[in-house]
Amino acid sequence: MTIKSLKSLVVLVALSFSAVIFSACGSKEESSTTESTATVEKKVGVLLVNHGSRSETWRKALMSMEDGVKERILADGKIKGTKTAHMEYTEPSIATRLKEFDAEGYTDIIIVPMFLTVSPHTFDDIPTIIGQKEDPQSKEMLKIEKIECYTPKAKTYITPNLDFTDILKKNVLRRVKDLSKDPANEGIVLIGYGDETYDKEWSELFDKVGEYVKNEAGISEHSYGWCGHIVHYNSDKTTEAVNKVLEKKSKAIVIPVLVAHDEEFQINIIGGGVNKVKNSKDRVAYRPDAILPDKNIDQWVIDITNEYVNKINTTVATK
Repeated sequence: MTIKSLKSLVVLVALSFSAVIFSACGSKEESSTTESTATVEKKVGVLLVNHGSRSETWRKALMSMEDGVKERILADGKIKGTKTAHMEYTEPSIATRLKEFDAEGYTDIIIVPMFLTVSPHTFDDIPTIIGQKEDPQSKEMLKIEKIECYTPKAKTYITPNLDFTDILKKNVLRRVKDLSKDPANEGIVLIGYGDETYDKEWSELFDKVGEYVKNEAGISEHSYGWCGHIVHYNSDKTTEAVNKVLEKKSKAIVIPVLVAHDEEFQINIIGGGVNKVKNSKDRVAYRPDAILPDKNIDQWVIDITNEYVNKINTTVATK
């Protein structure tokens, strides 16, 4: 082989080696880019969480609410799926739904509590169920009530409750106006579930709602009472709240401030308390309805989920 041929061979080998190195580097860079894209790609879901009830009517109202907002939540493609979970009493539970989200490859879950205001359920139980909080007392109670805890692979975000908006005020006002015939001689009675741990917060909420409705409806008296475990599911407390208004007014308008209709509460406890009022047919206006359905609440769910998905996407974009 001549010296000239030998030099040509060396150059050829060098070029081939460089091509291999360049190709390898290119593959590595492409792989790195793909991995980076996969890391930041999000699949966001929404979980509407409610208290749960043994009443089928109650459960259907919450499932129907999801049906009413699902199409609009998914419309822009930022959120890929919605589900509804009951915290207790029945399936689908929170744990069941979170397992489903994990199995479907979701990376982020926006949890929307369908609760009126703060309570051990929203402050302790739900965060403990999903692994955001380690509360020994809550964990023990959940165990006793056979409520499963499950920490999902997906990152979870819990939105505020309904009380941080004016939706509840407008909801109660609409329902009062539907029953009101003579505002000057009427008083309002609000009956809610209540919570002994957060009695101050619940009382303040009902006072705010009562004052707002009175001002807007031209009614000057209001009272409130509880129908849940805070009063041991006692219908007498409803009777007392109604009679308090009837001491000053000739008629009481009773409004159940409950998320959905449950026969035990609206019919047996609140309705039973109303029936014990003297001349209740003439002196009490009562309709065993509930907060749901409400188009304003549907819109709130849509708005709050959009707000949170935008936060999630903004966080990803700035990393």
